[in-house]
Amino acid sequence: MNLDEAKALERSYLLDLYGPIRMPMVMARGEGARLWDTEGNEYLDFVSGGRAVTGVGHCHPKVAEAIREQAKRLIHLSNDFYTEPQLRLAQRLSNLFGGRCFFCNSGAEAVEAAIKLARKHGYKSAGPEKHEIVTAERSFHGRTMGALAATGQPKYHEGFKPLPEGFVHVPFNDVAALRKAVSEKTCGVMFEPILGESGVYPATQDYLEAARELSNSCGAVLIYDEVQTGLGRTGEWFAYQHYEDVAPDVLTLAKGLGGGVPIGAMLAREPEAAAFTPGDHASTFGGGSLPAAAALAVLDVIEEEGLLENASRVGGQLGEGLRQLQETTGLISEIRARGLMIAVDLTRGVAAEVKAECAARGLLIAVVGDSMLRLLPPLVLTEKDADRGLAVLGEVMAELSRE
Repeated sequence: MNLDEAKALERSYLLDLYGPIRMPMVMARGEGARLWDTEGNEYLDFVSGGRAVTGVGHCHPKVAEAIREQAKRLIHLSNDFYTEPQLRLAQRLSNLFGGRCFFCNSGAEAVEAAIKLARKHGYKSAGPEKHEIVTAERSFHGRTMGALAATGQPKYHEGFKPLPEGFVHVPFNDVAALRKAVSEKTCGVMFEPILGESGVYPATQDYLEAARELSNSCGAVLIYDEVQTGLGRTGEWFAYQHYEDVAPDVLTLAKGLGGGVPIGAMLAREPEAAAFTPGDHASTFGGGSLPAAAALAVLDVIEEEGLLENASRVGGQLGEGLRQLQETTGLISEIRARGLMIAVDLTRGVAAEVKAECAARGLLIAVVGDSMLRLLPPLVLTEKDADRGLAVLGEVMAELSRE
């Protein structure tokens, strides 16, 4: 299929949701940190499948084999039945975080489950008045109605009001505003430890300490949305592990968990986990045998190939290379990075041009607005590939800086 054929089919058969952001290529296959389109062009993937999903690389042999073997045995049963892959995955995740698991199909669904758990915990502990959930401005938690209401970006709310009530948004990293917002009505406090979609802004130690303290004092559930930051992206299993004594009660995961197969998870420690009882929540496909088998293989790959350490090492290499480009091109104003989660603020509104020129030279990156780049390479990125990506960025920025 060529690009013209793809665009024609999209116009006829798909809702008009992705057209403006589609890259002008039809991808045919992937391997590791590389993709190839139907014209035979090769690309270095610095976005992990577009949204930080393929953390262990495209079509990792171990993950592909786990999917193949599981598909031959059992693809799906609902949660009316026990299956070993689901239970083994719950055990593995619990060993990493603690608590118990609920499985679903996406990050937004994991967030919805966390919202419902916080509401139910508040209801059981103090009644219906304890229902408010405090989240951050500039946050992104998903596009379903509850997750959308939790998202602290008004641009995503337009056209969808009235949204579910009971969400309070506060400035990120503003401890005073957080203390003012949390009250006896608060049943949950939910943050991304690093704001991802809005541009890789890490929480401060003081902010997360305050969130932990306030949650304890008012009996609220502290939730970290690690859909993007979790599972090695930042060089630790979970981004909150970069901080001291701020562990949450509830954690949400998705994106990198299945290596490209849709799966999400909400993990909850006790006593918060006990707020859910049979019938409170469910998912037809959540924790199915095939995605659970894929996720188990992903966890194996992260451990066996030392990908936490690789994310830290290669992420540091990219950060240093970008700082050199900052000095030589004059096109970079700020770099924010944690492992392989990187944002680059530009001095001019040329992000779209940088993205397009990089793609033309075989490097795929993401942008936020007119003047920010986001780099989210797979955890398997090699030092050689990091150098190649930096070289392309350097060429493009040098050319734009001369204009």
